[in-house]
Amino acid sequence: MANVQDHPFQIFNTLSRKKEAFIPIDPPHVGLYVCGPTVYSDVHLGNVRTFLTFDILFRWLSYLGYKVRYVRNITDVGHLVDDVDAGEDKIAKRARMERLEPMEIVQKYTNGFHDVMRLFNILPPSIEPTATAHLIEQIVMIERIIANGYAYAVNGSVYFDVPKYARTHDYGKLSGRKTEDQLSNTRGTEGQEEKRSPLDFALWKKAEKGHLMHWPSPWGEGFPGWHLECSVMSTKYLGHTFDIHGGGMDLKFPHHECEIAQSVAADGVAPVHYWMHGNMLTVEGRKMAKSEGNGFTPEELVTGNHKLLERGYSPMTVRFFMLQCHYASTLDFSNAALQAAEKGLQRLMAANGILAKLKPGTEGTAFDVDALVKACNDAMNDDLNSPVMIAHLFDGSRAINGANDGNVALSQADIYQLRKLFNDMLFAVLGLQPEAEAKAGDDLSSGLMNVLLTMRADAKNRKDYAAGDLIRDKLTELGVTVKDTKDGPVWERA
Repeated sequence: MANVQDHPFQIFNTLSRKKEAFIPIDPPHVGLYVCGPTVYSDVHLGNVRTFLTFDILFRWLSYLGYKVRYVRNITDVGHLVDDVDAGEDKIAKRARMERLEPMEIVQKYTNGFHDVMRLFNILPPSIEPTATAHLIEQIVMIERIIANGYAYAVNGSVYFDVPKYARTHDYGKLSGRKTEDQLSNTRGTEGQEEKRSPLDFALWKKAEKGHLMHWPSPWGEGFPGWHLECSVMSTKYLGHTFDIHGGGMDLKFPHHECEIAQSVAADGVAPVHYWMHGNMLTVEGRKMAKSEGNGFTPEELVTGNHKLLERGYSPMTVRFFMLQCHYASTLDFSNAALQAAEKGLQRLMAANGILAKLKPGTEGTAFDVDALVKACNDAMNDDLNSPVMIAHLFDGSRAINGANDGNVALSQADIYQLRKLFNDMLFAVLGLQPEAEAKAGDDLSSGLMNVLLTMRADAKNRKDYAAGDLIRDKLTELGVTVKDTKDGPVWERA
């Protein structure tokens, strides 16, 4: 078994040729767990990039022939405002703001999350468990941790004893943080007086008066801690040890560090072979955040309804743009970069269209198609290096255009091989979709309009009229009129 590491996929250099090197639980099966959304607000672009990364991993492993069980959870309970166990549950807070039941908030934002995933052609996971459906398992895991001496109950809450665990285990191994440094960075806050150490984190929290979401437990009415749910759901569906666990860079500490500690304390084994973390987003060099005024939603990016955007960009342009940066690198948004990605995607799609009609020829420069296929596969096997793979596809597109002009010699076998390569890499692996041509110069495609109208219809069906009206109003601002008819909604340009 490999040591815990955050950048695992040098293994991909040999994955396709020597599959036993991957150490799957039951070859050729692969277990993949990704921390899913906390459904109390709209999806942001950081979510989209994270889930796009693991969509590509899911697609690539499946393409190689692995049977992937992909588990991505929904956090619908017990998330506090911060990780020092103080504050209000985010779902409950949103429920009060919108004057809805907490589970109405859960359903509303779960539906919205799925809408965004479909918009960017991100495949659904094999299993999508929720925290509320696994409360019994979470309580049972806490009991195992207590029995093994690594947790303690106080005043109806249960805390993980980090210093005791750290005496015999390497707490901080994944993130590279030492407990001494963590102690120096702790701050006093409500609830700390219950803990033996400020490093201890909650496995179960007592529900104070007025807390909307709570359940019975051996320690009283309460709710599970943030880190516990992922430990429970990942190991339930993938086993006590499984292959890959991923999420955003911000989850490495404390969330994933705590997951490791919980599983080791409960079952005596580190649960994950390989950890994988996606990096952050910036806008023209500044961190993307609402407080900075540069945070925009997927809807704003597609419609262009944001002060920093010159216009809207299609979902496939955004997807392609994200894939031109390695998942572990910072991705910087700008209009120029998005427009360059748009043109690049059009070039690749045009080359793919030429391939469908291309005839073999013997005149011109020879082109090594076998070397191109190998280079594309090697790039994806090297830590999902989609930017390098895309660069190789551009090499292929130049050869295709050259052959179309009579300057590159391609045999019929070469053309068949190129057709398969472009079809596999563009659509099966990168998950891109052909886009309908715009009817006018505002870059809104018919396909995008159909997606937006479907999202509006879904919102109306679940009686979220505010969301449906918002989509209609934003389209009106862009000069698109939506009319509801007996045959369904239709749209036209003003």
